[in-house]
Amino acid sequence: MTLADLPLTDVSDLGGSGVRRAVCPHDCPDGCSMLVTVENGTATGVRGDPEHPFTRGGLCVKVNNYTDRVYSPDRVTTPLRRTGPKGSGRFEPISWDEAIATVAERFTAVAAEHGPEAIMPVSYLGTQGTINGLNVGDPFFNKLGATVAERTFCDSGASTAYVMSLGPTAGVDPESLVHSRYIVIWACNMVSTNLHLWPYVLEAQRRGAKVVVIDPVRHRTARRADWHIPIRPGTDGALAMAMIHVILAEGLTDADYVANHTVGVEELAERAREWTPEWASEQTGIPAADIRTLAREYAAAQPSMIRIGVAIERASGGGQTVRAISCLPGLVGAWRRPGGGLLALPLWVFPVNWDALSRPDLLRPGTRVVNQYHLGRALTGEMGLDPGVHALMVYNANPVIVCPDQDRLVAGLAREDLFTVVSEQFLTDTALYADIVLPATTQLEQLDVMFSWGHFYIGLNRPSIPPVGEAVSNTELFRRLAAAMGFDRGEDGAFFRRTDEQMIADAYDWSAPALAGITPQSLAATGWARLNLPDADHYAPHAEGGFPTPSGKQEFLSAAAAGGNFVLPLFRQGSNEFQPGGEVDPLPHYIPPRAASPAYPLSLISPKSHAFLNSSYANLGAQQRVQGEPTALVHPEDAEARRVADGDLIRVFNERGEFVVRAVVSDEVAKGVVLSSMGGWRAQAKGLSTVNAVNPVEFADLGNAPTFSDTRVDVALA
Repeated sequence: MTLADLPLTDVSDLGGSGVRRAVCPHDCPDGCSMLVTVENGTATGVRGDPEHPFTRGGLCVKVNNYTDRVYSPDRVTTPLRRTGPKGSGRFEPISWDEAIATVAERFTAVAAEHGPEAIMPVSYLGTQGTINGLNVGDPFFNKLGATVAERTFCDSGASTAYVMSLGPTAGVDPESLVHSRYIVIWACNMVSTNLHLWPYVLEAQRRGAKVVVIDPVRHRTARRADWHIPIRPGTDGALAMAMIHVILAEGLTDADYVANHTVGVEELAERAREWTPEWASEQTGIPAADIRTLAREYAAAQPSMIRIGVAIERASGGGQTVRAISCLPGLVGAWRRPGGGLLALPLWVFPVNWDALSRPDLLRPGTRVVNQYHLGRALTGEMGLDPGVHALMVYNANPVIVCPDQDRLVAGLAREDLFTVVSEQFLTDTALYADIVLPATTQLEQLDVMFSWGHFYIGLNRPSIPPVGEAVSNTELFRRLAAAMGFDRGEDGAFFRRTDEQMIADAYDWSAPALAGITPQSLAATGWARLNLPDADHYAPHAEGGFPTPSGKQEFLSAAAAGGNFVLPLFRQGSNEFQPGGEVDPLPHYIPPRAASPAYPLSLISPKSHAFLNSSYANLGAQQRVQGEPTALVHPEDAEARRVADGDLIRVFNERGEFVVRAVVSDEVAKGVVLSSMGGWRAQAKGLSTVNAVNPVEFADLGNAPTFSDTRVDVALA
C-alpha cells in the first residue's frame, strides 16, 4: 500500500462534533495552524493552535472570524448562469451537470473556431494550498493548449534577483531572528502582513537588538522600531548601493567570508565606487550621515538580519534593488551564525515537486505566454493577440481588484463575445461579469497540504465540515472539467482521475531528508510538523558558503545573469518558453523610479490593507469596520497646496484613470507621497474605481514584476 492509498479524511466524521485541525489558506507568510470547533457538523469558531511554535495560539484580524466567511449569507452555494447584462449581478441557479457541460461545450467551440490559445486561465493565490492553490489548473490548461498565464503579481522579480545572487535557498530560519543583533525590516509592514514573525523581532529587541524600519510610511511596524528611516518610493536600490559603498570603502567587510564564500567583490567594489552616501541622499531623501550610520551599524552588529517585503520589487528597478540588498549579508559575514542573513522566501527548503503540480510536459511547444498583469490590454485587443482571447476562466483570483489598468480590464470583461467562467466563494467584482459562476469550497471544506513562504512548518488541512451547499474544491472542479473534455481517458487519463490523496503523494518528494519521518498520514495525526532541519538555534546553512549557485558561493557577480531576464517556471504553468530574456548586468546597479512630471508630481503607493488579504475579506462587515472607509494619506504640505483638508473627498488621478477616496492629512507619509491601500471592492468605493485604476502596466526590470509602487498621480478635491 502506498501513501496515496491511505485516506486522509474520515467523511463519516464530518457531521459530528469536536475540535478539528486546519491551516490558514491565504497568501501570507505566517501559514497559521488553526483549531476549528465543530458542533453537529457546523463550525462554530476558529482559533490559533497554541501548540504551534509559530502560530502561538493567535490569528490575525483577517481570519479570526473565519466562520463568518464560511457561513456568510452571500456565499455562492450553487452553480449560476448569467441572466442579465454583464456586471449586473443577475444570475439563476443551474445544476453542476449543466454548468460543466456548458463550459466544456463553449471551450470546445472556441478552440475549434479560433484555436485553443483563444482560451486563457486567470489565477493566483486565493488559496495557497499545494494541491488547490497556484498550480491546480495548470495540467488542465496545458493539456487543453490554452494560453499560458504568467502570474507575477508578487515576489517574481524578487525571486529572480534572489536566485541570481544566492540561488534557491531558504537561507534563514525566521525563528532564528531572536539571535539577531541588528534587524532591518525593509519595505515590510510586518505587524499588518507578517504578524507572527513580530514576536521574534520583539524578543531580539528585548535581548538588545536594534530594529530599523526602512519605508516611505510611518506605519504600525515603523512606529514600534528603534529607528524609522523614511525613503522616497522606488529609491531603495540607491540606499543599498550606498551601503555597499560605505562597507567596502571603510573596510567593514568580513574579509575571510568574502574571500572564501563570495564571487566578484573586486567588480562590486569598482561598481559601488561612484554610489556615495551624498549621491544616494539626493535620490532617497535620507541624510548622508544617516546612510553612513546605517551601514556602519549593520556591519558591526553581528549577526545582522534583513527582512525584505514584497513591496521592494514594485518599482522600475525593483529587481536590481533586491540584488544589491542580497550583497549586504555576504559582505559583512552575516550568514555565519543563526539570526544572520537575508529573509525573503524560505519556501525553497520545502521539497515540492513543481513539475508534478504543473505538468509542463503537457504543454505544446510554442504555446504563447500572456502575463495577467496585462489582462486588460489582452481582453480589449490592444496587445494584438492572434487569436484574441475569446474564453476566460478565473479561479483563486479577483483580477478586477488586484490587476492594474482597472477601467480597461472592466471594459474587456464586459464584452458580450467573451465567455467567462469564475470559480468563487462570493460574487466578487470579477464574478459579476461571468457567464457561469461555480461555487468553491473554503478551507474548512477541503483537503490540502500547506507549505509556508514564511516558516519551516508543513501542515495538513483536513476538512472540518461538509461542503456548504454544492461547493466543490478546485481539485474536484478540474477533475469534473477534465472528464467533460475527455482528458480522463487515454494516455494521461489516470493523471486527471487522481484523488486528492494521490495528488498529495505526488506533490512532494516525501523521501527527501527534509521530510524524514513526516508523511501525510503522520500529519493527519499531528496536524503539522517542522521540517527535518537543525533547530532555529543552530540553523545557519551558509556559515561556510554552500550556496546553490553555479559557483557554490554568493555571487555578487552573477553567472545566472548571462542567461538573461527570466520568470521562474512555477509562476508560468511550468513553461520556460518565451522568457523575457535580454541582457542583464551581472552586477547590481541602481535604476531610478519614474520621474515626476508637472501634470503628475506625486508618487502613489498602494500597500496591502491591514484587515484584508489582497481583496479577500473586503466584503465582510467585521473586516470593513477594522479597515475603515477607503482613504488616501496626503502629506500636510501637499494637501495645503491643493486646498485639501482632512476628511475631504479627493480625486487621485493620472492619464490612466482616477478613484475617489477620503483624504487623511498626515505626516506619516513623506512629502510628495500619497498612500492608498489596495484590496477594497468597488462596492465600497465612492465611485466605480479603486486604486488599481491608476496603477501602470509596465514591468519592473527583472522577473516581469509589477510596478504598483512606481505610479505618478495628482490629487484634487472631488
